[in-house]
Amino acid sequence: MAVLRITKEFRFEGAHALTGYDGKCKHIHGHSYLMYVTIQGAPETQEGKHGSGMIIDFKVIKNIVNKAVIEKFDHALVMQQGTPLTEEIASAYGNVVVLPFRPTSENMVCYFAEEIEKHLPIEAKLYSVKLYETAGSYVEWFAE
Repeated sequence: MAVLRITKEFRFEGAHALTGYDGKCKHIHGHSYLMYVTIQGAPETQEGKHGSGMIIDFKVIKNIVNKAVIEKFDHALVMQQGTPLTEEIASAYGNVVVLPFRPTSENMVCYFAEEIEKHLPIEAKLYSVKLYETAGSYVEWFAE
């Protein structure tokens, strides 16, 4: 049986700051993120089964990624735990995500991949997550 890859696109808005960075990104700023989630596997071959002919239903991918990433990060301010004013900002505004690492695209794509993998059914394997921070800049995570 052939191994195939399917990809679903996601979009969300978010802001972050890279505390301690020597450049413009040290300031709170926002991005229109674009993320591609690619799943690898063999299509179900059992006739009459709901998922026959599919690796995983696109709707299932959508539900998993929405729950694991989008609902938490869309229109959120992402800050690193322990940076100045994090607790004050989090208590004053409702949608602040505090992470134990600097919220670079590199760190966030690894975190997103880990969260998505936790919820995938056993027959579907996360192959890659590509996260665009801007139209011309992205980071890509691949399964080892």
